[in-house]
Amino acid sequence: MKKIIVATDFSTCAHNAMDYALAIAKVMHVEVCAIHAIGSTEGVNNNILNALYIEDYYNIKRQALKDWANSFLANESFKDIPVSTVCEVGSVSTVISKYIETNPIELLVMGTMGATGINGIFGSNANTMVSKTKTPTLVVPLKSKFSMKPVITLATNFSAVLSPEDIHILNELIKATKVHKLNILNIIEGSAGWQTNEAGEESLKKLIHTADLEFNYITESNATEGIMNFVISNKTDILC
Repeated sequence: MKKIIVATDFSTCAHNAMDYALAIAKVMHVEVCAIHAIGSTEGVNNNILNALYIEDYYNIKRQALKDWANSFLANESFKDIPVSTVCEVGSVSTVISKYIETNPIELLVMGTMGATGINGIFGSNANTMVSKTKTPTLVVPLKSKFSMKPVITLATNFSAVLSPEDIHILNELIKATKVHKLNILNIIEGSAGWQTNEAGEESLKKLIHTADLEFNYITESNATEGIMNFVISNKTDILC
């Protein structure tokens, strides 16, 4: 059975991301694994005595992670979802990448404080993982809650190639939530003349077969602002 993994540092953001991941796991019938990276110098502080007992420190962190993950199962909605934990020493990207290499992962979920606009919305760890891994990564803003009938928008310039992993999880999410329509958004920067991209539309129709595609072409001077305005105006829940 495939898994959703949730990166956690035990923060409020991570707590919200775990809630979001469990809600997705419930509709997609997959497992959830909470993963935590212990910094290589964490618990040592250049103290020889501390170094002698470092394994005890690691075990305390591993147990804390298990307790944290299990606390979510007190929610009646999540009690039947299989939840596991992984707590290893290393950087966040290294620990997550190593786990992904040996496990069938459907989706990586990470929390973020959120920001105005898209530039800067990801923290450094989320930015690293998005650029480093081929695993589809869902970045969940602090106040975001999963909708059982989400409005999903895919922003594209039609030239970027979606990976098989991206297409798979998007189709699976649409199917699991029984969404009937997927918004396809293309921002045309500037006021120059333009026309619909029929070849791009046909290509996406062949890849995304679980919902009707509604193509939206919007002229804006700035692509980021155009995307954010569309997200607000049509109440998008998930932006791809």
